[in-house]
Formats: sequence, structure tokens, C-alpha cells
Amino acid sequence: MSTVVSRAYYGEVPAFPIPDYHMVNPFVEMPLYTIMGLIVGMLAVLHIRFFYWVRDWFRDLPLHPQLKPIMGAVLVGLIGIGFPQVMGDGYEEIEKALAGHGIIWVMMALVFLKSIATAITLGSGGAGGVFAPSLFIGAMLGGAFGGIMHQYLPQYTATSGAYATIGIGAFLAASTHAPMTAIFLLFEMTGNYMIIIPVMLTSILGTVTATKFYHDSIDTVDFTREGINIHEGREVAIMKSIKVGKAITEDVDFISENANINHLLELFRMAKDSFYFPVVNERGRMVGVVSMQDVKNILHDEEQRVCYLVGAICSRDVISLTPDDNLYEAMQLFDLKGIEEIPVVESREDPWVLGMLKRRDVIAAYNHEVLKRGISEKADSIRMVCSTS
Repeated sequence: MSTVVSRAYYGEVPAFPIPDYHMVNPFVEMPLYTIMGLIVGMLAVLHIRFFYWVRDWFRDLPLHPQLKPIMGAVLVGLIGIGFPQVMGDGYEEIEKALAGHGIIWVMMALVFLKSIATAITLGSGGAGGVFAPSLFIGAMLGGAFGGIMHQYLPQYTATSGAYATIGIGAFLAASTHAPMTAIFLLFEMTGNYMIIIPVMLTSILGTVTATKFYHDSIDTVDFTREGINIHEGREVAIMKSIKVGKAITEDVDFISENANINHLLELFRMAKDSFYFPVVNERGRMVGVVSMQDVKNILHDEEQRVCYLVGAICSRDVISLTPDDNLYEAMQLFDLKGIEEIPVVESREDPWVLGMLKRRDVIAAYNHEVLKRGISEKADSIRMVCSTS
């Protein structure tokens, strides 16, 4: 519906009217677009990391929250004195770059200055977003790259405007890790479908390069810092953030491998809710686990039962966890093996028994963490309201 309304009002004119560009010499320009895609990916990582570094710096700055946007506005204003192009959305400068009228050294400077201005504006608490700056930076980066290439290879390359057009899609894709969105968005904004191959190449290469050097996009850093993996879901992310050592039951019984079966049966009789017991050797290291399933075959023969030792019937091929494993790994083992308890040892090289992890312990630890995060988020909201009042 929004598209219908905008087309009815503005007509079929694209957001950024550009000349009808095409590749002059594909054998020369495709390698150049490949190089540009790699550069875009690395600069996108630099942009993302710098953006959050500045935001963290402002957050830790010992100033009243209402003074931080003022400080940010002053800093951006100082940049704007020398380069007023960084102010606002920059659409006029983008159109100039797309038309091939940009000055190379100015566009190179604007790549970094726009990134700095955006980080300061949003990091200090000012109003704005990251979408328009990404378009601006991409256009300037592509225009500067294309201008340099056209200067040295004028007979084999298109003008800088073509590269500025490709740069928009490539940088947007690399900074958001959404190449297909950037590709289709660029087509809709420019109305030029002749650039599909270089746009796809640079966007995908830029995204792959960016993800190689930095896992998060500009939109997902905060989720990662909160321990939320958007590709896995909140539940998995929370369970991965909790170590087994925080959830184990330490007060557990274990039995020697040299103990007889009657001793084991007495242990089972006295146990309230344990169905597995770690079996240890004379040095106190775990060598296996024993369950009621292991002893059921000899229960009928009371005379022979006293001849058996626990070490002869226990399961030696046993799974275990360490305190540094996480609860997500533990739940996978519970589901894979169909068991309710897993022994926790100091390390797999030195299997000293520390306790048992039960399925219900995992659920309790997860619920506790969810409650704790909910309280923390509520406290942050109250603190934010108080600081601005």
C-alpha cells in the first residue's frame, strides 16, 4: 500500500535518477568490481566496529545524559564546518556521485567523515538512523574507487557514477549482512536493471568479507552482547550462556568399582531420586556409571549376587560433562541418550567427580536466568526514565 501511495504521488521517477550505465569491458571491470567488493567488506567492518566503539565511549562518559547529545552535535558541527556534505541525509551528494560529478579526494574523505559523524550522532544519543548513512558511504566509496580506476583505465571502464551506484548496494549489503535485500532495494531505488551482475558480485563479496572479519552486522551487535543469537533463538542463546558448573548438584553419592552388589542395592534403596551413580577407582577418578538397569539381570540370583563387583557390571562407555560446558550442550546429551542425569567431572583428562547434572537442574537454571534478565531489563528501563526526568 505504501508503494502504491508513493507511486501515485511521485510517479515512476526513481529515488536516485542515474544515467544508463553499462559495463565497457567486462574482462577488465569484473576483476575491478571484485576488488571493490573486498574493499567494501573490510570498510564495512571498520564502520561497524567504530560505530559501537564511539557509542560505548559516550555511554561511559561521566556526563548527564542530556548533555551528551549536545556534545555530539558540537563535534559533528565542527566536522560540518569543513565538510558540510556530512550533514543531513546527504542525498544531494549521492546524486552528484551517481551522475559521475564527484571529486575523488572529497569522496574519499567523506567515506570516513560520514562514518565518524554518524557514530558521534547516534552514539551521543542524537536522532537518526544507519540506513541513509550506509547509502551515502557506499556511494562515496564506489565513486572514489571508480574515479581512480577510470583515471588510469579510461578506455576500459565506465565513469565513477557506475561504481558509485554499485557501491550503494555493496556497502548496504556488507554492513547489514543482507545482500539480497540490498540488491533488490538498489534496483527499486535506481530503476536500473542493467547493473545486476556487478551489483550481485560486489554485494555478495562484500557481505562474505565482512562476515569473515566480524560476525555481527550493524543491527545485531546489541543482540550478541546480550547473549542472544538471532539465528538460534532466545532459548538457545540463554542456555549457551549458562555454564554447567552453575547448575550441578554437588552433594551426590558415588560407589567404588570394588564394592559388591549388595552395597549398591543399599545405595539405590536409600537414594531419593537418583537412578545413576558414578563409579570410581581407588584414586577417586570416575571409571563408569551404574544404574538399576545394569543390575536387573542378577537380581534373581541372591547367592551369586554377592560374587559380583560393581566394576564388573557398570557401564564404562560413559558420557560426562565439565563445569565449563554449557547447558545447551547438556540438553543435547540428555535428548540424545534419553537419560535424566549426567556426571560432571573436573576435566576429561582428570575425571574427578564434582557432582551430577539433572535435567530438572537445567530447567531451573534456565528459568532463573530468564527471570534475572527480565528484572535487569525492567531496572534499566526505570533507570533510563529517572535519568531523563
